[in-house]
Amino acid sequence: MRRSSCAGPHAPVRRSSRAGPHGPALVRVDHTRPSPHDTPRVAALEVIALFGPTGVGKTEVAVAVARRLRVLGEDPVAISADALQVYSGLEILTGAADATHRAALEHRLLSFLPVDAGFSAGHYAELAHAEIDDALAAGRRPLVVGGTGLYLRAALTELSLRPPPAEGVRARWIAELQARGPAALHAVLAQRAPWAAAKIAPTDRQRIVRALELSDGGELEPPEGESQLWTAQTRRPTLLVGLTMERQALYARIDDRVDAMLVAGVRDEVRRAHAAGASGTARRALGFDELLVDDIETMKRRTRQYARRQLTWMRKLAGARVLDVTERSPDDAAGEVVRWWTAA
Repeated sequence: MRRSSCAGPHAPVRRSSRAGPHGPALVRVDHTRPSPHDTPRVAALEVIALFGPTGVGKTEVAVAVARRLRVLGEDPVAISADALQVYSGLEILTGAADATHRAALEHRLLSFLPVDAGFSAGHYAELAHAEIDDALAAGRRPLVVGGTGLYLRAALTELSLRPPPAEGVRARWIAELQARGPAALHAVLAQRAPWAAAKIAPTDRQRIVRALELSDGGELEPPEGESQLWTAQTRRPTLLVGLTMERQALYARIDDRVDAMLVAGVRDEVRRAHAAGASGTARRALGFDELLVDDIETMKRRTRQYARRQLTWMRKLAGARVLDVTERSPDDAAGEVVRWWTAA
């Protein structure tokens, strides 16, 4: 934060190296004046956004970026762009920032919804826009951090988002998904809207269900022109950084992460959420269904598949600067992010 430049009457003094007529001059040292290291710069890019696949280390890099920004006099705050980390009671499963990370960097839009509540990208967009605008108005530096592509775009751009499904529609399709599997529902979608099915992998449960929801509500229509999702226009000038990692190294980190979740008690966390009546939206968290039946290998496989889809999203993001963190520490990666930001 910028400090006052008004020196008090009792400011300390030091001897100048410049000699006056009576010896070294006494110069008042004004410790209230900001130094170049604690005065916030006038930012050409108001927002820093970090995107990447699950397991790549986004939170660790964000914390390191925040630490470096503070040296420059900035006051950073993280704003989550994750569709499932909004739920309280699923922190282990969704990989939300833990207490140590939150102590190092304030996080917003984490763990604020009960697990039985529904949620939509449209609702998230309203909240994220308000958080970003409020942070900038307060002289803070927003760091938008997450791995849900649609939520990232919702936070950074002005999307015309579809309305949430009618009551009960999502629950019905999720039940169908659990009973028949994603391939069968993908076939249903292919009959209804071949153009939509052609753009969705037969294993992509979330997008298949969402497309069928829209179809039920008469909202599934062929897009006209270029999708808003890939626009280069953002609400605020933004440095968008996509974190990536060598594929096998990323897969190993994902498997290790699932193993660490098991040690941390993720099975009990999911069972509690299930008993509490977790909403259809909350149940979309990767591994939720698998953990209820203790199918860990399927959970790992689905998480690796999701990471591939996230990397596909990242390749489509207009203006994103890609940063390979395979052989880099979080602090080293953060140094590159901050160099890009200060050079803008």
